[in-house]
Amino acid sequence: MSQPAAALSRVAFILTIGTLPLTAQVNVLTSHNDNARTGLNPSETNLTLVNVNMSGFGQIFSQPVDGIVYAQPLYVSSVKIPNKGPHNVVFVATMHDSVYAFDADTNAGSNAPPLWRTSFINPAAGVTVPQAIDAAGGSGDCTTFLGDVGIIGTPVIDMASGTLYVVARTKEQLPPPNNSVVQVQRLHALDITTGAEKPNSPIEITATFPGTADGGATVTFNPVREVQRSALLLANGTVYICWASYCDNPPYHGWIIGYNAQTLQQVAVFNDSPNANGREGGIWMGGAGLAEAPDGSIYCITGNGTFDTTANPTNFGDSFLKLTPGASLTLADYFTPYDQASLNAADSDLGAGGAVILPDDAGSVQHPHLVVGCGKSGKVYLVDRDNMGHFNAAGDTQIVQSFKLVGSVGGDVYFGLPAFFNNRIYYQAVGQTLKAYSISNALINTTPISQSSDTVTFRGATPSISANRTNDGIVWELAPTPTIGVIGLRAYNANNVAVKLYDSYTSWLAGAPDKISFVKFIVPTIANGKVYVGTTNTLAVFGLRSIIWSIAHDRNAGTARVVFSGPSDRINILQASSDLMNWLDLGPGTATGTGTFSFTESLPLNIPTRFYRIKPSL
Repeated sequence: MSQPAAALSRVAFILTIGTLPLTAQVNVLTSHNDNARTGLNPSETNLTLVNVNMSGFGQIFSQPVDGIVYAQPLYVSSVKIPNKGPHNVVFVATMHDSVYAFDADTNAGSNAPPLWRTSFINPAAGVTVPQAIDAAGGSGDCTTFLGDVGIIGTPVIDMASGTLYVVARTKEQLPPPNNSVVQVQRLHALDITTGAEKPNSPIEITATFPGTADGGATVTFNPVREVQRSALLLANGTVYICWASYCDNPPYHGWIIGYNAQTLQQVAVFNDSPNANGREGGIWMGGAGLAEAPDGSIYCITGNGTFDTTANPTNFGDSFLKLTPGASLTLADYFTPYDQASLNAADSDLGAGGAVILPDDAGSVQHPHLVVGCGKSGKVYLVDRDNMGHFNAAGDTQIVQSFKLVGSVGGDVYFGLPAFFNNRIYYQAVGQTLKAYSISNALINTTPISQSSDTVTFRGATPSISANRTNDGIVWELAPTPTIGVIGLRAYNANNVAVKLYDSYTSWLAGAPDKISFVKFIVPTIANGKVYVGTTNTLAVFGLRSIIWSIAHDRNAGTARVVFSGPSDRINILQASSDLMNWLDLGPGTATGTGTFSFTESLPLNIPTRFYRIKPSL
């Protein structure tokens, strides 16, 4: 009969190792994991419902950066860095106008410094980072940002060409005799192996659009008034970029501008409030990017602004928009809530949230193609992508479904995106708990099938999900904590979000090195056994820690069965000792299928005590 060892002791050491095997395959190339913006990584085999817990998971290292990180970190496996060999790489963009490439698995040894860093400023030449007061453009500073306002929107990576696209904003002193200071926004295309500018890069962002909103025959892009907050989209060879405003300081409009990914030539311009008294309509979506459907159509949700309640509107504040790429961007369809005027007047913009393209499995015969979105009011809109419904002053009966998130009452209720997994939609609204709603046959069950017990305050959170296909689903989110300036990384069982697996805030309070500084609207990146989080001045990396789960001593057989786990990016060797001085390598053990390994040792004779520890391989 097997029983826990009484005389046997267990010891687990956490080690930092500088070299690793490159076995990773998953890449995270865009915000919220895919162009549909579902937030799902379906190929996570290392992090499981078993090993993500308060003892075996936590912050394993961090890397310093020169500014606040609003952009979601991106991840590419097996990048061949010149003179440094292949690395799994995490890319980080900061508000100080820098892009970093770090080894994604360790900061030890030669991986302590960045693999490369590219800065877009040159103070000696009068090129610096704009400050929040500069972004306010002479109007009131609402302190949405503090200090630098450089790179805000999440970049996008093209694997085929090995290019990272990012928009950086700079403040530049013009030479004599002008001597004036200007703000410039540029699209940069960087080689992911070196950080060097690709041919034709960078390109200064300028644009005009036909319209009378600014008093003439055209509306002109204003790099001071327009803030590039939303994530970039790479679709069909074009990089699409969106803009909104800083502090709602007029005049501004919602812009979408597209650039050829190879030549960086401008190929598309769209303005959502260009005519008559058109104004505002910013496209920021809580940091989310434009969403692309399988047919190539592009979707966004606009913020508060002018909407024309005519048969053929040209101004589209607080609206879902469907755009068709071509010679430029053409408006193909739209949906605007019946109470748009009230939403606009209350600054309760629909475009505080982004659009998520749902898979056809969630649809019905009548409505096979769906898009879902939610804004500050906390109302979820489920819209048929083939017939979006336009505007109906009598009510939103022309769309598939709309409903209020449970518990939402007044105020700013929702920002960002939900996540989608196994025909469930996960929402984290302001002042509410994380909720999972089931969807089938084009209908969302408005009663959550599970919900957490944690209430998230200021600005809510955008959940993301890791899973091994349909198994080991874990919901991750970054949420404010009771301690000002500290944010918490939380993990929940996706099958039942009432089960919390891990909370970095609780872990930190218990003494673990799991503290993360607060940045709003940020989204974690989960890839190959690790979770990457941008903070006010670091990249924080979370992963599996070395731990021995159990030791079972079979006295009759004279054996001890040890169950253990360790960092997922290397081989973990179980060691044994009778005196804590001399250690014997036993081996890597046998995978149990639950994220752990087991090793059964035949115990040496006449040794009353046995100690075990884990040594991650070099």
